[in-house]
Amino acid sequence: MRPDIHPEYRKVLFHDLTGNTYFLVGSTLKTDRTKLWEDGKTYPYVTLDVSSASHPFYTGKQKQVSKEGQVARFGQRFGQFFNKGKDKS
Repeated sequence: MRPDIHPEYRKVLFHDLTGNTYFLVGSTLKTDRTKLWEDGKTYPYVTLDVSSASHPFYTGKQKQVSKEGQVARFGQRFGQFFNKGKDKS
């Protein structure tokens, strides 16, 4: 590999603000902020709004939407446009 063309790969501390959880993960993300971690070392620090710890899809708290109601509502609103060419009796 050519020297000095690859970003620095190091451990970065990510903080999910919604779930108030921390992740220590290898990353090349650049940041000026640092934070002291539980192991006594200081790591680069990045805040996140949503991660797998707080996203409804991953936590199992995702709301199920009734598709039947959406289809019926669509038919009521726009069904007149699709029935123009059909027999009107």
